[in-house]
Amino acid sequence: MRTPYYLIDEAALERNLKILASVRKRAGVKILLAQKAFSAFDTYPLVSKYLDGTTASGLYEARLAHEEMPTRENHVFNPAFTDEEFAEVTKWCDHIVLNSVSQTRRFTRLLNRLTAQSLNRPSLGLRVNPGYSEVSTEIYNPCVKGSRLGVPRAFIQEGDLDGVEGLHFHTMCEQGADVLARTLPHFEEKFGEFLPQMKWVNFGGGHHITKKGYDIALLVKTLKDFRKRHPNLEVYLEPGEAIALNAGTLVASVREVFDYGTPIAILDASAECHMPDVIEMPYRPPIKGAGLPGEKRYTYRLGGPTCLAGDVIGDYSFARRLKPGDEVVFGDMAIYTMVKNNTFNGMPLPSIAIKRKSGRIGLLRAFGYEDFKRRLGRYDVDF
Repeated sequence: MRTPYYLIDEAALERNLKILASVRKRAGVKILLAQKAFSAFDTYPLVSKYLDGTTASGLYEARLAHEEMPTRENHVFNPAFTDEEFAEVTKWCDHIVLNSVSQTRRFTRLLNRLTAQSLNRPSLGLRVNPGYSEVSTEIYNPCVKGSRLGVPRAFIQEGDLDGVEGLHFHTMCEQGADVLARTLPHFEEKFGEFLPQMKWVNFGGGHHITKKGYDIALLVKTLKDFRKRHPNLEVYLEPGEAIALNAGTLVASVREVFDYGTPIAILDASAECHMPDVIEMPYRPPIKGAGLPGEKRYTYRLGGPTCLAGDVIGDYSFARRLKPGDEVVFGDMAIYTMVKNNTFNGMPLPSIAIKRKSGRIGLLRAFGYEDFKRRLGRYDVDF
């Protein structure tokens, strides 16, 4: 297959799902796929065997779940819905999480009108900010000063939660059960008075449950203890990364190798276009057979083919010299890649393939010039 391409590993995905299903059963909670990390809907039939549904962060993710996983729960959160968007998601979603008390008042009234003649009435929730997070990278910390995500306790007045049936918080990123255990007291201290009137709570994502060494026993105990304190509440977790962690690769090829004082290998895969978390997080993806700089005999700086000076994946060492045509296989590339890639510089999007549990590899989607061009025109109509 022509590189670059993503390869989803169905067996690895199912291993993660089985771990999550075990947590779900032992702790008596519900677990959702956060589509913002992984939206490869060809795998949704498999996901639906183990999890309770999906959660969306936008209109199209919500529609995708409605179309591709229609028998499971469909949750959605957005920092600010328009009236038109809200009307759409009420058709598709079971739970809608709002981001401000003004939106709860506004959309409670709208929901009453929309569902007056309908059997489907989504449960409304409000995202809150417990004011506590251990996320060290500020861009991923929703509790930083001036955060636009979640309502602090001081800004909730009497009557603001009328019509609200659930509370949602998301304060974690690639973290362990110990962080959740330390976060819950802050949530309960600030918002515990509202919990008796709620039907559900959602502890968001960022739970690294399928990572090697994760303390699953502590997670189960923390969740069960919370449920004992609040037996009226249904508890949700919505991990994204944990579901597809280490369940995919990005296969790239070396285009050129040169040394102007630093040995450099230019690949046909781009950090900027195909694995943007490498730049944004920042994040160092593993490479099959490679090591840290100097660990193996030959060290190279791997870069992408775009004009962005910072399109650098990182420095890696290899047992032998790299040459044009060599394949480089990046690990842990199922998450935050396909959902975030772009066509900057007119870069082709990588194909998407899947390795079935049987060992068969199938092509899910190939992209070409028209996928780049149609994003940029051409309609000439009044709007």
